[in-house]
Amino acid sequence: MEAASQFDLLGPDAPAAAPPPAPITERQGRWVPDRVVFTPDAIALPFGQQIRARVAALGLPSEVLRGNRIVGLRGKGERETYRIAKRTLSVVTAPAGQVALQPIPPSADWQFHLAQGCPAHCQYCYLAGSLAGPPTIRVHANLPQILANLPRYVRPGALTTFEASCYTDPLALEHLTGSLAETIRHFGEPAMEGAQLCWVSKFDSVEPLLGLDHRGRTRARFSVNAEPIARRFEGGTASVAARLGAARSMAQAGYPIGLVVAPIMPVAGWQVEYGRLLDEARAVLPAACDLTLELITHRFTPGSKETLRTWYPASALEMDEAARSTKRGKFGAPKYVYGSETMGELRRWFMAALAARFPKARVSYWT
Repeated sequence: MEAASQFDLLGPDAPAAAPPPAPITERQGRWVPDRVVFTPDAIALPFGQQIRARVAALGLPSEVLRGNRIVGLRGKGERETYRIAKRTLSVVTAPAGQVALQPIPPSADWQFHLAQGCPAHCQYCYLAGSLAGPPTIRVHANLPQILANLPRYVRPGALTTFEASCYTDPLALEHLTGSLAETIRHFGEPAMEGAQLCWVSKFDSVEPLLGLDHRGRTRARFSVNAEPIARRFEGGTASVAARLGAARSMAQAGYPIGLVVAPIMPVAGWQVEYGRLLDEARAVLPAACDLTLELITHRFTPGSKETLRTWYPASALEMDEAARSTKRGKFGAPKYVYGSETMGELRRWFMAALAARFPKARVSYWT
């Protein structure tokens, strides 16, 4: 991609194996790490062994660390550290503190984590400043323990939603971990009746998920944006057209689906560009599909801006505090959003445009 090559973010394809698996490259929408490491605690678990077997089947070498701390991620500077961390898959165990779930409005009732970290290179990354340390991708080998904890959060007599992509893109890692398929199957079990799994992705490799017995309890959502924004700021991801095609495939397999239009930016000609996006979505998605829509405008914090400027020093992403309004979070931290006039114009346009194209869809929220 243009953005990825500009910042030297993409590495070589996976090394060959004998016999070689089908080639998996980022140009096909799949991520290939340079390094795969397991902590001793992770490799001791059956699911950790399953991940190691999947990695080996793809011809990728792996190593077991001496301790449970991830090492070898630091480079000579912040840019080199970023590149090393983003090219490393770390298989770990989720800490005990994550067993107790936290609410995550407005996207879902509860959040839980299959992984933390994302292999994409979005220049507005929402994880910047949210996760401590180098941005390595950590997947959780104690997934059965995580899933076994979920039924006690299901409310009797009411739909209970669970978000699995707060800190990661689970579809981007699925060919390496199998975690998403395992989770979808779990939500199809009797213990999860009345619950719905939700996840969102900028990738498109959904084929292994199409034949699963999901029982309609998984909503597969795809993050999309106007083509100039996606092309410029979303390095290492599948194209918007490919994401819409994946959404169509999931809908045809009986899954409820969703589109997350994010981050919305009032760039020059935004009405035309977003109109094209919505027209393409209407043309691709089945007319009778169960569709939700989530609308998120661009925002940033002082911490995320500092991190993003380090990761992408040549980025043209607009992050001018003087041109924004300030919102305060639950603990008083500032967040910079568009002013009320701009937000009002954006919202009015999107609500009218969506109603005209998707009259049966439900807009979950605008923020």
